[in-house]
Amino acid sequence: MNNEEAKAALAQLVGCEYTEATKAEITRLTGRARVVGPNDVATMEVDEARIHVVAGGNGVITGFRFG
Repeated sequence: MNNEEAKAALAQLVGCEYTEATKAEITRLTGRARVVGPNDVATMEVDEARIHVVAGGNGVITGFRFG
């Protein structure tokens, strides 16, 4: 699944609260194990398979980015 396909699969989660269950759902939907939540620590290495969850201060998902 490329990044555009992953973004389309994840679109249903925009507006949902980010939780550990949501993180598991992201992995299930995309097949990608590297999911970085809004408050998680990540390395500076570039990994196009890694999904970064973008969320507002209230923990609600506003989007996703890759790398």
